[in-house]
Amino acid sequence: MTANFTPREIVSELDRYIIGQDKAKRAVAIALRNRWRRQQAPADLRDEILPKNIIMIGPTGVGKTEIARRLAKLANAPFIKVEASKFTEVGYVGKDVESMIRELTDLAVKMVREEETKKINVRAAQAAEERVLDLIDLSRVDMLVAESGVTADSGSREARARLRDLLRHGKLDQEEVELEGAPPSAIIPTIEVMTPGGLEEMGHSIKEMLSQIMPQGSGRKPKRVKVPEALELLTQDEAAKMVDMETVRKLAVELTEQQGIVFLDEIDKIAAGGEQRHGPDVSREGVQRDILPIVEGSSVMTKHGMVRTDHILFIAAGAFHMSKPSDLIPELQGRFPIRVELDPLTGEDFRRILTEPKNSLTRQYVALMETEGVRLRFVDEGIAAMCDIAVHLNDEMENIGARRLHTVLERVLEEIAFVAPERHGAEFAIDRAYVNARLADIVKDPDLSRYIL
Repeated sequence: MTANFTPREIVSELDRYIIGQDKAKRAVAIALRNRWRRQQAPADLRDEILPKNIIMIGPTGVGKTEIARRLAKLANAPFIKVEASKFTEVGYVGKDVESMIRELTDLAVKMVREEETKKINVRAAQAAEERVLDLIDLSRVDMLVAESGVTADSGSREARARLRDLLRHGKLDQEEVELEGAPPSAIIPTIEVMTPGGLEEMGHSIKEMLSQIMPQGSGRKPKRVKVPEALELLTQDEAAKMVDMETVRKLAVELTEQQGIVFLDEIDKIAAGGEQRHGPDVSREGVQRDILPIVEGSSVMTKHGMVRTDHILFIAAGAFHMSKPSDLIPELQGRFPIRVELDPLTGEDFRRILTEPKNSLTRQYVALMETEGVRLRFVDEGIAAMCDIAVHLNDEMENIGARRLHTVLERVLEEIAFVAPERHGAEFAIDRAYVNARLADIVKDPDLSRYIL
C-alpha cells in the first residue's frame, strides 16, 4: 500500500537528509502523493492515471540520486538505480533494457519475502528450537543437566521443558550439535552460468533449473556448529518452508507494478545532439528507442511472472553539460513531462551538509572515532575552512559537488584515523589551524591537488 504522506511531510522528511534543492523535493513529493491519490480514484479511472515521470538536471554531487533513494525508502517501494549509458556498451543497441525491470522485480520479491518471514518468524524460531533440542547430546551437558535436575530421558515432558529453559537462558551456547549439511536456505548456489550481454535472464533461469535438478544433499557433509548458529540456520530453514513463494511472487509483481521506482542516471549520455546521426549517436538513439516502450508502458517477462510498467515511476537525471533534454528523441521527452533543475552547491550549502543532516559526515566520523575511545570535536571555524577548500577545489578542477567533502575530510582526518587505536581517551579539535596544517601545502600546489584532492 502506498504510503499516505502529504507532500509537505515528504519534503520535511527529505530535509532531514538532503540540503537545499527545494524544487526537486517538491516535484518528487507531488509524484509520490499522486500515487496515493490514484489509489483513491474511481476504479474505472485508476488505470488511466499514469505517473508523471521526472527529469532532474544538475551537475554531479548535488543530490539527485539521494533524493530518489530517500523517496523510495520513505515510500517503502522497490527502487533500482540504472546507469543509462551502460546500455550503449555492446553494439548499437546495447544490453537488454528490460533487465532493469527484472532486477526491480527481484528486489520486490526480496522485500516481500522479508516481510512475510517477519510474520512467521516466531513460529519458525519455535520449530527451530524443537529441532535443536532433538539434536542436543545430553552426555555433553551432564553438569548443566545435573544442576537443573533434568533426567537422562530427554523425551519426557518435564525433562524437555527444563532443557528448553537451559537453551533459552544461554546455558547451552557453547555446546555443539551436528546438522545434516547446511539447511537449503543457508546454502549459496555454487552453480555459475555465463551468458552474453542481453541474455542474463536466460542465465538465471538455467541456474535455477540446475539447482533444482541437483540432489538436495549432494556435495554437502554434516557439520558441527554451536547451538546459537544452529538456531539461526534452522530458523531460516523453517521460515523458508513456511513462506508461500507463490504468494510472495504475486505480491511482489503487484508491488513492482504499483510502487516501483526506476532511477535512470546519466540519461544525458544517451542524448545525441545536432541534426547528423552517426557513429556513437546512432547507438545512443537506439538505446533511447529501446527504453521508450518500457517508460511508455509495456509488459516485461520476468521469472516471477509478467510485469506491466505502466505505473512504475521513472526518475531520470543527468548533468546535460554537452547536451540538453531537447536532444532526446521527442517520444522519450514526452514521457518525462516534469523537469527540475537542481542548483549548484555553495559554501553555505557545504556547511549545512556537514552539520545539519541526521547522517552528516561529521557525525559519522565522530561515531567512528568513538569506537576507538577517541573524541572528535569539530569547531565551526574548522568546518568553514574545509568548506572553503572544497569550494575552491571544485572551482579550480572538476566540480564534483558534495562528494568533494568526502575527499577533504578523509585527508584532514587521515592522521587521526591512523593513530586512533594508540590514543585511547584522547580528544582532537578540528579547527581552522588544524585543517590548514593538513591541507595548505596540497591546496597551494595545483598539480598535487589534482592527484590527492
